Amino acid sequence: QVQVTESGGGSVQTGGSLRLSCVVTGFREKRYCMGWFRQAPGKEREGVASIDSDGGTTYAESVKGRFTIAVGGARNIFDLQMNDLKPEDAALYSCAADPGGPRYCRGGYWQYTMNYWGEGTLVNISS
Repeated sequence: QVQVTESGGGSVQTGGSLRLSCVVTGFREKRYCMGWFRQAPGKEREGVASIDSDGGTTYAESVKGRFTIAVGGARNIFDLQMNDLKPEDAALYSCAADPGGPRYCRGGYWQYTMNYWGEGTLVNISS
């Protein structure tokens, strides 16, 4: 059984930083596409960043240069480093995993559907 668990959310002032972590257990596939998503109240969910098993990354235009997705301390941990946070970054951030691999990530399919989801971690930004 695959489980996805996010952590690291909290409240931070505009311009501050947060690091979110995603731990995935029970995922046996060697090839993967992992994504961080966010959803603010009244808005649609959007894909923020993805990383695949070949190390490729993609980012939403709104976070390029500020957010970095990377494999964490272990193969099953995926971090999202968020710098220079803005009020519009406030949202529920969720992590998701899919066995689709690099093609799934780089082809943009990850934005539409992923197999395994966490419950999310909340990020609040104060001005």
